[in-house]
Formats: sequence, C-alpha cells, structure tokens
Amino acid sequence: MTNNSIFTLAAVSAAIALVFAVAKYFGIMKRDTGNDTMRDISRQVQEGAAAFLKAEYKWLTVFVIVVSAAIFMSRPEDGLGPKTAIAFICGALASATAGYFGMHTATRAALRTTQAATNSLADALSVSFSSGIVMGMSVVGLALLGVTGFTIAYASDLSASGLEYVLGFSFGASSIALFSRVGGGIFTKAADVGADLVGKIEAGIPEDDPRNPGTIADNVGDNVGDVAGMGADLFESYVGSIIAAMALGAFAYAGVEHANGMVMLPLAVAGVGIIASIIGTFFVKAADEHALHSALFRGLIMASIAVVGATYW
Repeated sequence: MTNNSIFTLAAVSAAIALVFAVAKYFGIMKRDTGNDTMRDISRQVQEGAAAFLKAEYKWLTVFVIVVSAAIFMSRPEDGLGPKTAIAFICGALASATAGYFGMHTATRAALRTTQAATNSLADALSVSFSSGIVMGMSVVGLALLGVTGFTIAYASDLSASGLEYVLGFSFGASSIALFSRVGGGIFTKAADVGADLVGKIEAGIPEDDPRNPGTIADNVGDNVGDVAGMGADLFESYVGSIIAAMALGAFAYAGVEHANGMVMLPLAVAGVGIIASIIGTFFVKAADEHALHSALFRGLIMASIAVVGATYW
C-alpha cells in the first residue's frame, strides 16, 4: 500500500468510527426510559455529572491555555513552537470531547438499560453494550483522525523531525487524561465512601437505595471517573502508542529502504483495527446471564481474527 492509501484508510476508518458512535447514540436515545421515578433519579445523576465536568473542564481550559502559550513561544528547533502548540490544543480538545460524549451517553443509557432489563437480558445487554461502543468509537475515531491529520500536515514526508510536532497532539491528550482520571477518581472514591458511611453505617440504608443521600453522588462519581476519566485515559494511551510506534519506526529505519512503510504501519493497523472492532460488535449477543462472558469473548475473538488477517495482508 502507498502512503496516500494508508492515510486514506486511517482517515476513512476514523470517520466510520465516529458515524458508528453517533448512530449507536441515537439508537440508545430511542429506547424506553421507564417510569417517572427512574427518570427522576437518572436526571439527578445527569445533572450532577454535567456539573462536575463543567467545573473540571473550566480549570482544565486555563491549564491548556497557559501550557499552549508556553509551547507557542518556545523554539521550533526543540520540537515545540506554534505547530506543536496547535497540536497540543487539538489533542486536549479531542480528548475532552470524547470523554464528555461518552459520559453524556452513559448517564442516559443506564436508565434505558434498566428498563430494557425488565424485558430480557439480551435487550439490556444490547443497550449497555451500545453505550460502551459510543465511548470506544468516539475515542478511537477522534484520536486516529487527529493523528492522521497532523501527520499529513506536519510530517507528510514521514521524517522524524516532522513527527516531533505531531507529538504535541499526544501531549495535549495526556494532559486531559491526567486531570480527568485523577480528579474524577478522587470524586468517585469520596462519593463511594460517603454513600457507605452515611447510608449503610449511620442510617442502615443499602448503598444503592435511592433513599441513601450518597447514592446520587456515588453514581455521578462512577460516570465522571470511570467513564469520562477512563475515556480520556484510553484516548491518551491510544494516541501515544500510535505516535510512539511511528517515531520508533522513523528513527530505527532512517535511511533504510521501505522505511516509510514501517512508519506508516501503526496507522494502517489502527485503521483496520477500527473496522475489525466494528465487525466484532455484531457478534456480542447473549440470551441468558450465563452467556454474558461468552458473548463478549466471542466479539473479541472475531475482532482479533479480522485485525490479524488484515494486518498480515
């Protein structure tokens, strides 16, 4: 495959991932939301999670502005400067967007999953797994689109010096991941302990009982820490692994025939990986609770076979 065809493969795969995520989101939103009590509890969790992320992202915005300004005024010869600053801002923005969209979906899918569970386990699995797909595809879609775009803009010749500027995208993603994971994690644990102490120990109310005053905070913490925070963390890991592998290829095979192919290989693998993952999602189905593990494992195996075959080719 030529460099242009791999760039096209990566960009198209990223676009497909985002379209698939949006389609799954609207599919979830069409599901039944249950009774008034369920909707009221869900609304409180949604408002709490949105309020937390709004406050967190407000301070993260200040951090991104300060750091990007410092990068902008640094010397381009050191791999910094305006190009890296722009990549840094875009990486931070993409990571925050993926985390927020995943959290936004999860807080609404939980309600619909609960209602779907009153019908059948298979129905509940379909809704909950679709929510996970939204998070996953948002992460890989925005990440791969960003890496591909900045590689074309800054390092179309696949030189090691050009890839230094692309690293800014990874740095921006890492910054959001650090604060989102730590901040959301602290909130999650604090809310969990609060629900235990106030409800279970002092009042004798089960942890997940709606009467427990810590239940809403506990659920908010799960969403901002384990969904938005984890999403940003996965985004950073995904971007970092791709760019690091490309940089290693550029340095290790500098001046060697077919060196560009080694630099482009991570983008090609990431592109086919998205398509393989989408194929694997269609095999995740279970009729009873004893088949849940098998359903998820089956999807993993099918996706793995597809990506190994495509990578070998």
